[in-house]
Amino acid sequence: MDLTKIVRNSFKYSIKNIVKLPIIGILFILMAFVPIGRVLENNYVVFIGVVGFFLFLLIVPGYFLNIVKKGSMESSLFPSFNLVNNIYDSIRVLILRAAYMIVPVAVFFIALFSFGPVGMDFINNFQIHIFLATFGVIFLVILLTYLIFEFLLFFAKARLAYLNSLSEALKINMVLRDIKNIGIVNIIKWMIFMAVLMIGVSLISSVVMAIPYVGFLIYIGVVIPMVESIGNYSLGMLYSNINLNN
Repeated sequence: MDLTKIVRNSFKYSIKNIVKLPIIGILFILMAFVPIGRVLENNYVVFIGVVGFFLFLLIVPGYFLNIVKKGSMESSLFPSFNLVNNIYDSIRVLILRAAYMIVPVAVFFIALFSFGPVGMDFINNFQIHIFLATFGVIFLVILLTYLIFEFLLFFAKARLAYLNSLSEALKINMVLRDIKNIGIVNIIKWMIFMAVLMIGVSLISSVVMAIPYVGFLIYIGVVIPMVESIGNYSLGMLYSNINLNN
């Protein structure tokens, strides 16, 4: 597995199609209208942001899923916008996320309702050190559970794009098998490569952000979509290596 090739091709893919990124960026910008409207105390601006948020949920997750699929095929073409297909794919992605977040959410609420009364007893008895220690352990358990399932969701999404099957993506045992076939070491290396690349993009974009107003719009409308396209395309390329290891 050539990780350098994966990162390089993902970056080239995003740069090559950068003129198409603002189309996605418009939805990112519309979402930013919510906090902007709150600051300006303008309900009309907030309303536009809320509409943009729902459009984002209905279109963007499915569109990025198609970029994952393009990466798995090592295609240089950007997915074309198809409203019906994008909405259908977005719904599948949202269902997938909801399914994989059941356990983290359950752990959170179990911990909340279990620790709440006990924590109050610790505070009332001035056992602050025990309260903090217990809270720390519970917080780590919740965080670890979330990160594990977020990691699984990442590759479940790749499986969904690769096999075009929601039922297959919901099979955690098969997702684990795919992760094993790709190789944990390869995945860690890929994550490091991508982290370095993302940090580099962020540092460069910080210069753009220095431009008043326009810099913010460029960052929201171009930089963030570019980073997302790099990440999703590289995920598709990484996942395609399951065939090489079977």
